[in-house]
Amino acid sequence: MAQTVRGYTATKGQLIDRLARIEGQVRGIAKMVDEDRYCIDVLTQINAVRAALDKVALGLLDGHARHCLAGEGGGPTDPDEQVKELMGAVGRMISR
Repeated sequence: MAQTVRGYTATKGQLIDRLARIEGQVRGIAKMVDEDRYCIDVLTQINAVRAALDKVALGLLDGHARHCLAGEGGGPTDPDEQVKELMGAVGRMISR
């Protein structure tokens, strides 16, 4: 049985599989650019990659909040520090 990775709700294998699919999407975008595909089609694929990365990031953030900040993963134990860490992570995610 696959073990979950520390702080992740998905298993390491699931995360690697998702990231490999995203990597394939990025290679596909590079090929589209090389083939001079229609700009809107390329932009659509870029948006799909962003959405896929956001989904991975949200899953990691969820796992972090449930595991690391719940006292099992070595995160801060002070509630104010936990909130600061969590909000910092959220801020990094939405600051593009």
